[in-house]
Amino acid sequence: MHVSPPVKRARWCDLDWIVDLLTATIVPTSLGAWLVPDSRRRPAVIAAVARIWTEHALLFGDAFLLKDGTAATVWFHRYRPIPPPPRYDERLDDASGEHAVRFRRVDDILAARRPVEAHNHLAFLAAPPDANRAGQAAAVLAGSHRYMDNLGLPSYAEVHGDDDARLYRRLGYRVWQRLSRPHGTGVNLLWRPVPSVGIDPSIFPRDRPSSRHRPGRWR
Repeated sequence: MHVSPPVKRARWCDLDWIVDLLTATIVPTSLGAWLVPDSRRRPAVIAAVARIWTEHALLFGDAFLLKDGTAATVWFHRYRPIPPPPRYDERLDDASGEHAVRFRRVDDILAARRPVEAHNHLAFLAAPPDANRAGQAAAVLAGSHRYMDNLGLPSYAEVHGDDDARLYRRLGYRVWQRLSRPHGTGVNLLWRPVPSVGIDPSIFPRDRPSSRHRPGRWR
């Protein structure tokens, strides 16, 4: 019997909803506080920057929503180079003002560590904190993979903190590298081989030559 995934592929009409989910997910985190220390401005700034990247993913990747709208994932198809969002520097400055330098530091460090192999890049898991968050995060990520795995590419994720570590391990992700941040929460760079391939250190992606010996830190 065919069982439909619990997710739907997002369309442009879902953009505002996904941005709201991302904002509610990021704002209460230590990452959100570091990016925008001003708690009053934080929701608006995070929402504006999330919109830039979600729009870009709808052009160069995919986004998925749980059918009840409680969680989402945002992906990029990195089987070829992806240009930056149109007018990115200008839009980032407009969206974040004096905080733009912090967003750029995050962009630069993560881009420098990103695998060179073709892969599906899980850019965001949007599952706002509530009593059902664990189940919602698991459902949207597993459902998204039922679509993304059809592309026959490994998956890569940049995960801030360890709260969802068990979920990612259960879905076949393994830690490839770990970066540190000044406020103490690490960033796990995770790799998930194509599902038909067993987990083995030899099939982890090649590191970028320029980043092999450079520590990843925000300053």
